Amino acid sequence: MAVKSPILLLVLALAALPALAHEPELRYNRASFSVSATEDVANDTLVAVLTVQRDGSSARQLATEVNQVMAWALAKAKEAPSIKVQTLDYQTNPIYQKNVVTGWRVSQSLRLEGRDTAAVSDLVGVLQERLNLQQVAYEVSRERRKEVEDRLIGEAIAAFQARAKQVAADLQRRTFRLVQMDVSSGPAPMPVFRQRAMPMAMAEAAAAPPAIEAGTQTITIGVSGEIELSTD
Repeated sequence: MAVKSPILLLVLALAALPALAHEPELRYNRASFSVSATEDVANDTLVAVLTVQRDGSSARQLATEVNQVMAWALAKAKEAPSIKVQTLDYQTNPIYQKNVVTGWRVSQSLRLEGRDTAAVSDLVGVLQERLNLQQVAYEVSRERRKEVEDRLIGEAIAAFQARAKQVAADLQRRTFRLVQMDVSSGPAPMPVFRQRAMPMAMAEAAAAPPAIEAGTQTITIGVSGEIELSTD
């Protein structure tokens, strides 16, 4: 009877490793589920976005006009130090007619954010003298959101533990161990007022932002995971 050499045995063993590595791990006595904790939170921050836009034949002249208006807007915004101000989306785009460039459009946006909603509304009214209101919405401040989310994480994890104990009891198992857990957060979609760009004459007539209610926002913390039940 022929005796296989040690080298041949080693080669055969190595060849079998990939097949073994791809075999799925057998998992028994495990359960996966998810729970969540939610809270309705009053929106305490007003966010508004205004835009200045100019169309014409000279991109350089249009850029100068847009820069002048934005400099004026930033100077006005500095008079309200409680409001966070951020410039956005400076764009220069060609205007086409029948695949031919006939002019240019230059625009830039300004974002305002503040917990003093009256101050934000007043500033929006001032800036609408020369800028168009594009978007305004209420949201929950970062500080308030973190406070609520920290509390909801504890509530969601406690709910997960309670559900795990219930699953173990229903399956007549005395104990369980946590195999894996994921924690996620997210608000419900918020209604946002959006307004298309309008001619300058119409923009000048819009001296005040639209009236919208602050309302509430639903903040949710979700916890999903897998447990392994004892076999004894």
